[in-house]
Amino acid sequence: METPSFSRCQLHGSASPMISWRLCLFLLLVLQSFCSPALSSSPYLVGMGSYDITGPAADVNMMGYASSDQIAAGIHFRLKARAFIIAEPDGKRVVFVNLDACMASQLVTIKVLERLKARYGDLYNENNVAISGIHTHAGPGGYLQYVVYIVTSLGFVRQSFDVIVDGIEQSIVEAHNNLRPGKIYVNKGDLLDAGANRSPSAYLNNPAEERSKYQYNVDKEMTLIKFVDDELGPIGSFNWFATHGTSMSRTNSLISGDNKGAAARFMEDWAEKNVNPNQAAHVSSENPRRVSALISEPNETSDDLIRLASSYKASGGREIPSSSITRRVRSAQENKLKFVSAFCQSNCGDVSPNVLGAFCIDTGLPCDFNHSTCNGKNELCYGRGPGYPDEFESTRIIGNRQFLKAVDLFNSASEEIQGKVDYRHTYLDFSQLKVDVPTSTGGQQVVQTCPAAMGFAFAAGTTDGPGAFDFKQGDNKGNPFWKLVRNVIRAPGPEQVKCQAPKPILLDTGEMKVPYDWAPAILPIQIIRIGQLVILCVPGEFTTMAGRRLRDAVKNVLTDSDQFDNNIHVVLAGLTNTYSQYITTFEEYQMQRYEGASTLYGPHTLSAYIQEFQRLATAMVSNKDAPTNLQPPDLLNRQIELLPGVIADQAPPGVTFGDVSSDVPANSTFRKGSIVNATFYSACPRNDLLTDGTFALVEKLDGTDNWVPAYDDDDWSLRFIWSRPAKLSPRSFATLEWTIPQDAPSGVYRLRHFGASKPLIGSIKYFTGTSSAFAVR
Repeated sequence: METPSFSRCQLHGSASPMISWRLCLFLLLVLQSFCSPALSSSPYLVGMGSYDITGPAADVNMMGYASSDQIAAGIHFRLKARAFIIAEPDGKRVVFVNLDACMASQLVTIKVLERLKARYGDLYNENNVAISGIHTHAGPGGYLQYVVYIVTSLGFVRQSFDVIVDGIEQSIVEAHNNLRPGKIYVNKGDLLDAGANRSPSAYLNNPAEERSKYQYNVDKEMTLIKFVDDELGPIGSFNWFATHGTSMSRTNSLISGDNKGAAARFMEDWAEKNVNPNQAAHVSSENPRRVSALISEPNETSDDLIRLASSYKASGGREIPSSSITRRVRSAQENKLKFVSAFCQSNCGDVSPNVLGAFCIDTGLPCDFNHSTCNGKNELCYGRGPGYPDEFESTRIIGNRQFLKAVDLFNSASEEIQGKVDYRHTYLDFSQLKVDVPTSTGGQQVVQTCPAAMGFAFAAGTTDGPGAFDFKQGDNKGNPFWKLVRNVIRAPGPEQVKCQAPKPILLDTGEMKVPYDWAPAILPIQIIRIGQLVILCVPGEFTTMAGRRLRDAVKNVLTDSDQFDNNIHVVLAGLTNTYSQYITTFEEYQMQRYEGASTLYGPHTLSAYIQEFQRLATAMVSNKDAPTNLQPPDLLNRQIELLPGVIADQAPPGVTFGDVSSDVPANSTFRKGSIVNATFYSACPRNDLLTDGTFALVEKLDGTDNWVPAYDDDDWSLRFIWSRPAKLSPRSFATLEWTIPQDAPSGVYRLRHFGASKPLIGSIKYFTGTSSAFAVR
């Protein structure tokens, strides 16, 4: 590159040589400041990325409620992997990925790391990469490797697994390619109405002195980090807040990111419309959407719109090449700043979004306080969300509350993150960890964790999703009949019974190895440091008090060093890197509510985490490694897949895939807020997941014969609902249901469906079809 001419100043003319030299130096410094301001002003390189991980929208059991009846049959809105990379220009770097999935998976993590190594060598590895799940209970299952987590999905589901691995990799690649100088800010504040304790009787068993330190029986604080590119301005935010992804119930069959996925969708749409570089933005409580800003209101009168709409009839189905599948509206907006916002999970173990409380569905009265039963039956006790009885509305409200709080923190963030990037990671065998714990007399004793086991109250479920039969929460004895059933599968030995006490063991999963491991034993723990922000990455669901104890213990280690002062932000990232169910306090464990029964490694599980995280934190501040000779198993080649593939799709005689089965009413007009739907002859969505594409589209007429994509199946307002007339039928239908947003421009619209069909012999064929047009005013 040629040197700018004024940097080659000549020492001649009327000015003295010293003056000319100084002038040249001054001009050179000015040029450098304009060309590379970030080199002197920003301590970090920052990159953001995201990618579609929606997965199979049909036939696959959903992960979370462990209900074999909850089978995916459409899309509420799409799921994403969202990633940030933060790097010191000449130092360490960290990657954090947030998944719109129930939880992370050890097998997914292993395969993602293998791909990153193939791409980047040792740049990204198990030490500096964290993969966390938001805990939606409305995503496809079958992507974990341990038997107990894939029983209801009929074993391993390769499509679920592959799309998540692919999406994580692509989100990291995008973040890596987008690395640019930038700043990071941190802010935190209380969100009071998005979570309630679903096991308050267990929480009350914690010491009164400890409980008195806190105003609430769940954590109300949200911690947010804001990413600002030196040239482009704000480019994203991640936040951590504890509330379960159970606003959508186990009767829901539409893939959904639940309340946290909704909050992320709302904030990214808001940012696309409002966030400008170096300019503060304003937020409205309305659901954000960009279409009204892109498409203007028409000049035609209502009668003119109706006449115009009536001239466009349903198109009929037709085959198209796969390349003609419309990309999602957001993906199609090229050359535009992509704002990435993630709503990450924290210590949500006993925190429910069903904030109205738990009630008996037969009487309407509150459930029993200690056991969450109604006349002794757990099946009748359900939590109620703020939109009760509409779970979609509850999801929107809880998501909107998180979104509004995040925007408030985003707009007011002023504390800049400064300091080194660092990390520590290790593997531990939680089936046999020795733990030092205090005695009642003030001394110390050595105890041990246990091989994994689940108690009877596990089968009772929670008020977010009750179990079946005669199980109930708070059961510390067990049922003789179910003990007989258990013993047929595997009877726990006396040492295991003693170790897990007072938990009555229903499934001795840690000692069940046929056809392969039922539960994990080797778990990862990880600490990520970004300046004064410290992220504790845990492979499970900590309860409120368990999370508080862990955070405080690690914070004490860090602040006792000379690297941190009291201005330190410690957050807990739950469901990260793998999954091992719940972690309660010792006192909560004694109550054997659902969370205690699901604490796999016995009553001292939390003490083990605290001990080992303190060791990890000590290693980090001492600049020492955290070596381990353990590795989790890679069970991919042992996975069993029992879900049958798609054999063939059929349409009735004389019908083409994409034809309308039930059209919108002829010559119709709809007001904003009303619902429009049309049903198409379709095929199984498993034939092609249409990743980064869409099965459903709302198109708006712009001019003459120019249909503009306006809303797709990643929008809150548009649902893609898939169904069969019978369970094994090769025929199927796709219903597109659009709730017209209040800010949708008036005009002429139609619904379009995309799909892929599989013949009995031959390759998959792609198709599309449209409804008749209709007017919106």
